[in-house]
Amino acid sequence: MRATSGLGWRRANCLSRRPRDKMSVLPDLLQDLTNGDETRAEAAVPALIELGQEAIPALLDLTRSLDVDSRWWAIRTLAQSPLCRTEWLVPFLNDSAPEVRQCAALGLAGRPDEGATPPLVRALSDEDGMVSSLAANALVKIGGAAVPSLIEVVKSGAQNARISALRALAEIKDHRAIPIMMKVMEEESVLLQHWAKEGLDRLGLDMVYIKSV
Repeated sequence: MRATSGLGWRRANCLSRRPRDKMSVLPDLLQDLTNGDETRAEAAVPALIELGQEAIPALLDLTRSLDVDSRWWAIRTLAQSPLCRTEWLVPFLNDSAPEVRQCAALGLAGRPDEGATPPLVRALSDEDGMVSSLAANALVKIGGAAVPSLIEVVKSGAQNARISALRALAEIKDHRAIPIMMKVMEEESVLLQHWAKEGLDRLGLDMVYIKSV
């Protein structure tokens, strides 16, 4: 089982290969991607991306594998491809494996799409904290279009989702979030207060916050 490390993809140089027909190298690259050797898998990623459309059907098939690592590498490769579509990644926000959900959320952060807002908002409530954090990052990239949904989460979501949503609002810096941030300043949660104050400060409201007693 693997976990997504940090907020960026691991990088590796592609292994040198003699020029061959694109389709003839595809099986070898897919084998490299899924054989459990991380160095070979890392090298296969850019090579598969370079194949372009020819590799897409096989990678999509691989996302349906019962093997968690195979799904992870397939989604990882698709997410980095300039041909990737949002709808290829969104379903994996509900994958049974947290590392696959992380990979999908990270991929969506790399290609902001307003259409992904609802599933990303739902992912804020994920039991895996990294999934929630990466979903928040993706919503920050979407920006203003995500603000109304994020405000609703802060108003009535689960506590972990509220914290992630408020962090996203603080980073987006949209004035529509000021009322909910002011309201949160009256709550007991240290984390919620932190992100509410951070958001207000970033919006230039550098005031003294005094909770009434």
